[in-house]
Amino acid sequence: MSTWVFGYGSLIWNPEFTPADRCVATLRGYRRSFCMSSIHHRGSEAEPGLVLALDAAEGATCEGVAFQLPEDCRDRVLTALRERELISTAYREEVLPLLLSDGRAVQALAYVVDRDHRQYTGALNLADQAEIIARAQGGKGANRDYLWQTAQHLSELGIADAELDHLSALVRGLVDNRLA
Repeated sequence: MSTWVFGYGSLIWNPEFTPADRCVATLRGYRRSFCMSSIHHRGSEAEPGLVLALDAAEGATCEGVAFQLPEDCRDRVLTALRERELISTAYREEVLPLLLSDGRAVQALAYVVDRDHRQYTGALNLADQAEIIARAQGGKGANRDYLWQTAQHLSELGIADAELDHLSALVRGLVDNRLA
């Protein structure tokens, strides 16, 4: 049986493994959202950043990329993914149904935010998110680069995300104003 994982953020542009297959996919009942405080990869304890998470929302859909894990190194890839994605208990690993753009339906691992976790920030508006993202820096680099890379790759895949595009523009304006 094949193992799939759903990428909706940095996994899209940096999966850190070579997939056996990949395909644009849709997940129903969740939305892509900068709703998780990042104290490791894109922020710090002193100045947390924000990272994307899947946030449950009735009637929502999230388009991303489904990656089929290679069978010959499946366990190693899963271990590496879990070390990366489950760095804190703010994410829960769940198996969710995806519809692939070629018509196939698969079950995939997905990383969903735990709304009861202290790192959940679902109440922040876009302006507040932009302020945090524009200045935060973590172990894997600037928070704004994470946002911009994700927006760019979604666009290249033909995946529209108006909220992410708007947030990207807000952050670009803040960064440009600070540099002026």
